Amino acid sequence: MEKIMDNRYYDFIINNALIPTYNTGDNITPLTDVNSLVHILKEQMDACDLGRSPYHMFPALFTLESTLSYDMPDLFTTEVSSNMTTSGRGVIVGVVDTGIDYRHQAFMHNDNTTRIISIWDQTLVDSVPPRGFNFGAEYTKELINFALISDDPLSLVPTVDTIGHGTAIASIIAGRRDDTYNFSGVSPEADLIVVKLKEAKDNLKEIFFVPENALCYQESDIMLGIRYMVGVANRLNRPIVICLALGSSQGGHDGRGPSGVYLDYLVQLPKTGVVISAGNEGNNQRHYFNNTVTAPFYHNFQLVVGRNDREFMVEIWPYILSNLYIEITTPTFETSQIINASVESCQRITFQTISGEVWVNNILFEEETGDQLILVRFRNIPPGTWYFRVGSNRGEPFSFHCWLPSGNLISNETYFLNANPDTTITADGDSSHPLTVTAYNQQNGEILLESGRGYTRLGLVKPDVGAPGYRIPCAIPEGRYGTITGTGAAAAHTTGVAATIMEWAYSLGNYTAVTGNQVNRLIIREADREENQTYPNNIWGYGKLDPIKILKRLSSQ
Repeated sequence: MEKIMDNRYYDFIINNALIPTYNTGDNITPLTDVNSLVHILKEQMDACDLGRSPYHMFPALFTLESTLSYDMPDLFTTEVSSNMTTSGRGVIVGVVDTGIDYRHQAFMHNDNTTRIISIWDQTLVDSVPPRGFNFGAEYTKELINFALISDDPLSLVPTVDTIGHGTAIASIIAGRRDDTYNFSGVSPEADLIVVKLKEAKDNLKEIFFVPENALCYQESDIMLGIRYMVGVANRLNRPIVICLALGSSQGGHDGRGPSGVYLDYLVQLPKTGVVISAGNEGNNQRHYFNNTVTAPFYHNFQLVVGRNDREFMVEIWPYILSNLYIEITTPTFETSQIINASVESCQRITFQTISGEVWVNNILFEEETGDQLILVRFRNIPPGTWYFRVGSNRGEPFSFHCWLPSGNLISNETYFLNANPDTTITADGDSSHPLTVTAYNQQNGEILLESGRGYTRLGLVKPDVGAPGYRIPCAIPEGRYGTITGTGAAAAHTTGVAATIMEWAYSLGNYTAVTGNQVNRLIIREADREENQTYPNNIWGYGKLDPIKILKRLSSQ
């Protein structure tokens, strides 16, 4: 088995300059021009492996950012493409997600041949991977077409989307029109490249105290999928717009993670667009913020832990110059010792009145950002209200953000008291140049309460725009249609619009040097802004996506 698939190996993200330090001949997987994966054998893994190895080397865990419904779409819920004179022809859309049902009519031409250029299924073993990669299986357009005319397509191309999320996202962007179901993607003539992500390794879930059965994906696999899609588009000399409808609440919410930096680089290249969902953490009470400016220089806050959340983590990110300690008090009012910051920090806290495990990494200097990071991991603890005290060792003002995990990695039974809905944009929506999209209910014009809010931890304006994201009609596996809700759906909708702009600029020859960032700036500039709002703001960004206004702007050039 390849090491990237083998749970005995950690996958660490390293800078390429460090490859000579780690290289043993077959334990390096290239990620980007800046980063690679190094696969490190560890037969006996434990919680303090995070501490012995820096936090930033472990790939973050990403979750899905829309909820799929098998209900039939409402009539005339959205009518996206009828007013568009462009349809994405000549443009590729890239979807890195849960896969795709390639047999669905939404992804075929009228002659029933596929519109999918290729699929990389990362989950399959003992198959032929794409060129330049060493795991999974690649299926080309030719093979997919051959499978579609066979009696048993799955015997030839055995990739399926058991979750349905990837199929839905791909169809919103580029699904073929079907008047029977009142359905059309935004760019129904665009072609597709699809990556089906393998689930995150168990050892990564274990180190971050994520439940074993939780569905999530690791940052490094997403980066590999994006590199694959960009490589195929470059070989074909075609423009591509990538949709990322996944997110993570890990990291400093500042766009400085490996995947965020990579996407920020890509979107500034010619004919490469990137659209990212803002996340659905706005009303889940999973973010806490404090700014302590007067003595005594400490702050107390509380976390309610639900009965069903047996393992999870909390990340506390103070602003630079802080040197904070932490104390933890159980629901039985037993308080830990003071845990001060250190360079290689990992400490197990033992309580006399409760069972379970509590591990604290109070990292003085998190290497990727240079900021302090306090990571608290819980396993098999009793439910109830837990109490935290964070204070300054220097007796000076301080401030910090605190986040719980995203999506399905924790239930809504666990939450902060006096939570703050702001600064809840998930990675990689906190990156500078990709377009970050929040979701609103197109039936009443109101923002979805769960939509992530800005700004980023460092004050960057995010989200950029809002787009329809409530019960959006979509394809679902086995030839059916349903609806999908959330910022992932809004990002897919916007990706389709970005593909039509890319068609006008590149495919139609109006501006062949166009970059994804330029497409994004046009979308932002032509957004619909209400007179009684101040823009930009941390809920809507620069306003609502307005494809008709964009079309008028382009047609006037």
